[in-house]
Amino acid sequence: EVQLVESGGGLVQAGGSLRLSCAASGISFDDYTIGWFRQAPGKDREVVAYITWNGDRIYYLESVKGRFTISRDDDNDTVYLQMNSLRPEDTAVYYCAAGRPNLLPVDYWGQGTQVTVSS
Repeated sequence: EVQLVESGGGLVQAGGSLRLSCAASGISFDDYTIGWFRQAPGKDREVVAYITWNGDRIYYLESVKGRFTISRDDDNDTVYLQMNSLRPEDTAVYYCAAGRPNLLPVDYWGQGTQVTVSS
């Protein structure tokens, strides 16, 4: 059974930091591009960041550049999203996703973790 399990969400004040983790099981992790999406109430789901299967390309949504950092630990089948200088507009449910070899179309989704940034 394939599982992507997110953790690390929560409530934080504006300007604060959170680190999200996505632990994968049941897949050949090294073969997959892993990304983070987010969806705020009443808005479409958007790609926040992704890192390719071999780590040679990293993408960030323009509004998070310089604040968020994505990284992967292939030894532990985990991807991280370090989020600094958080803003209220970053409030959303964050989802981990995996696609092979490219992120899209997504093959597997995590269950999501809530991030709430208070002003």
